[in-house]
Amino acid sequence: MNPSFEPVDGGAGIAVVDSIERHRYALTTPESVAPRPADTDRFRFPVENAVAIRTSAISLPSVISVHARDESGAIVAQAEHFASEELPHGKYTIELSAPIKLYCRVESTVSVRADIEGMTIEFDDATEVVVGARSHHERPAATVTATTDPEDLMAAISTFGSALKTTSPERSYPTLRGHPPTIELGDELDLAGLEPPETGVTIEVPPEYRSIFVVAPLAYYLGARVRPGDEPRIRTDHGLEYSLDGPSGFERTVERTLKQTFFLDCLARTEGLYPVALHEREAVEADVGLDFAALYDRPLAERLDAYLDVPFAAIEEYLPEWKLTSHVEPTPTSVETLPFVVDDLAVVRSASTESVERSNALMFDDGVEAARREAGFTRGASATASTTRSTNPDPNTDADLEFVSPETTDSLEEAWVGAGMPLGASKASVEAYRNRLDRTPVDGDIDITVVCNDADMAEERDLIEDVYGDRDELPFDVSLHRDLTTAELEDVLSARTDFLHYIGHVDDGGFECANGALDVNTLDTVGVDAFLLNACQSYRQGMALIEAGSIGGIATLTDVLNSEAVRMGRTLARLLNAGFPLQSALNIARGESIMGDEYLVVGDGGLAIAQPAGAHPNLLEIERNSELFCVEMEIYPTSRRGVGSIVIPLIENDTYHLSPGRIVFSELSGNELQEFLNLENVPVKMDGKLLWSTGMNFDNL
Repeated sequence: MNPSFEPVDGGAGIAVVDSIERHRYALTTPESVAPRPADTDRFRFPVENAVAIRTSAISLPSVISVHARDESGAIVAQAEHFASEELPHGKYTIELSAPIKLYCRVESTVSVRADIEGMTIEFDDATEVVVGARSHHERPAATVTATTDPEDLMAAISTFGSALKTTSPERSYPTLRGHPPTIELGDELDLAGLEPPETGVTIEVPPEYRSIFVVAPLAYYLGARVRPGDEPRIRTDHGLEYSLDGPSGFERTVERTLKQTFFLDCLARTEGLYPVALHEREAVEADVGLDFAALYDRPLAERLDAYLDVPFAAIEEYLPEWKLTSHVEPTPTSVETLPFVVDDLAVVRSASTESVERSNALMFDDGVEAARREAGFTRGASATASTTRSTNPDPNTDADLEFVSPETTDSLEEAWVGAGMPLGASKASVEAYRNRLDRTPVDGDIDITVVCNDADMAEERDLIEDVYGDRDELPFDVSLHRDLTTAELEDVLSARTDFLHYIGHVDDGGFECANGALDVNTLDTVGVDAFLLNACQSYRQGMALIEAGSIGGIATLTDVLNSEAVRMGRTLARLLNAGFPLQSALNIARGESIMGDEYLVVGDGGLAIAQPAGAHPNLLEIERNSELFCVEMEIYPTSRRGVGSIVIPLIENDTYHLSPGRIVFSELSGNELQEFLNLENVPVKMDGKLLWSTGMNFDNL
C-alpha cells in the first residue's frame, strides 16, 4: 500500500515512504515503537494508510506547518518556527504538512515546540497515536474519448471541472483541485459519465481549436461548461455576462481572469479551514473592497461576480508567479496533452504562426560562436566530426527538427506542445505524462545511474560522483559505469532507475559505445524515469527515451563544448540533488554557461528526482548595502506544492506568502544572514556567481 510505514534504525520511530513520488519522512520517538495497522476511517480528512503507535512524543526532522484541530474540525493551535503551544487534555487531529501529508489522531494533552531545525510534539506519558498518510500522487478518474469536432472537444473539456475536490475557495490549494480526466481521440464522443459540478458558470467561445484550448484552464478552475458562441464570454445563472475579449485581447483577458479569480480565492480561503495571516491579503484588502468573510460561504458564481468587479491593476503586483505557460499548437492531437497542462493550472496560449518564430537554423550570439571557433573538444561523435557537422537539421527529413521560438511570458516555465524543437521552452509530450501516471511503487533508495562513456570526460564524472546522495536524511544508491558496450548500455537503460546522468558522445546513430552506437529508437522499453544526456545533439535520443517509457529529462539541441558541458553537468547535478524539478534546475543552470540555451527539457519538466530539504526548493539572491544585506528568495513550485501553496520563511515567524514567488528581506545584518544561510544548503546568487549557502565564506561577505 502507498504510502507505507517502516521502522527507523533502532526502532525508535517510523518512516513514512511514498514509493511512487519517491518521498520519505521520518517521525522519531524517545522509545522503540511497534506500529500496527489502523483504520483510516478514523480521520476527518482522506488518508490512504494508517498505523497506531504508543509513544510519549514525536520529533520531526524539519520545521513544517502544523495545525491542531478539535473534534469539530476547528483549528485550536497552529505552529511553525519557534513555536510553543500547549493544549489541554482532549481529542485532537494534528495535521503535518510534510513531504507526505500526515495526520495524527490522539487523546491527550499536547505540547508543540519548534526551534530552527526541527519540531517536537509531546503527549501524556505513553499514549496511543494513530498516524495517517496520504500521497500527493494524483490519477485522473477516467479517460474521455472525443472526435476532432470542435463541439465534441468543448464537451470533453467541460468534464475537467469534475476533478475539483471542492468548489469553495480552498480549491486554490493544489491538493484540492484533482487531476482532470485524460482525453483520447476516437470515432465518437464518450464522456465516461463525467459532468462538471453545478457551479452555474458557462464559458462561450467560437467553435475553433485555438479558442477552446485557451479557455481550458479557466473552465477547469471555474467548474464551467464550454459551449459555442459568437463571442468569448462568461455567463452565470445569476445574470453575469463578462467578455473574454477585453482591450488586451482574448488570450490575455482569459489569463487575467484566471489569475484574478484564483488569487482572490487564495485571500478568501483564509476565512475557512486554514485561517492564516497571509501577506497578500494584508497588502490588497483595503484596495479591493471585498468582504472576504461574507464571500467565503457564497456560491462560486456569486464570488466570481464580485471578483470580476475588482480592477486587475489593484492586485497585479501581488499575484503569485505563475508556474507555467504552455504554447499549444491548435491541432486536434494537442487536446490529448491538455489535461496534463491544465493539471498544472497553466496559462494556455495558442502557438499560432503569428506568435511563434520558426527556423531551420539555430543562430548563436558572438560569445558562443567565438568559443566554438577556439574549441577543439565537443561532445559529438568525435572531436573532428563534431566541429564540422552541421547544426542545422533538415526539416525535410524530420519535421520535428524545425526550431521554434514561442514568445516569452512572465511565467517561471514555458512549455511547447506541438511539432518542432523549442528554444527557451520545454518540449512537452503526452507520452511522458502518461508514463508518469503509470509510475508504480518502488521499494528502496533513490537510484542514480551515472554512465561515462569517454575517459576524456572523466572530469565531470569525478565532480558529480559525490554530489548525488550527499543528504543524510534521504538515502540514495549511486552506481557508476564506464566505457560501456552497446549491449551493456542497453542493459543499463532497461534496468529500473530513478535518474540517468549520461556523459559521453551522441551522434545521428545514437549513443557512442566502446563497440559502436546504440540508438534508443531500437528499444521497446526503458526503465529510466528521468535523465540528463550531457552530450552533443542528444535531443532525438532524449525523445526516444520518452517514447520508450521515460517521464522527463534534459537534452541538448546542438553541439556543446566539453568545458561548458562539465559546468552544466555539475550545476544540474547539485540542483537536482537539492530537490529542484527538471525545468527549474535547468532555468537556474542556464545562467552558468554560455551554452545554457542549448539545453532543453523534454517530457515532464515538473519531475523531480529528490524531495527538497525544506518545504520548497528556493534560490537566494543577495546584494550588499553598506554593512547590511538585501536577500531575495525565489520560491519554486514542485509537483506537490504548485501554484497556491503557502510558505513562511524562516526569517519571518508569523506571515505566510503565496507560492511560487519572490520574497524580499531587506536590511539583514551579517550575523542574521549567516544564521539564515546555515539553516539549509540552497543555491545563492551573489555578485553574478552561483554559490551554495553552506559553503560560503562569510568572512568575505
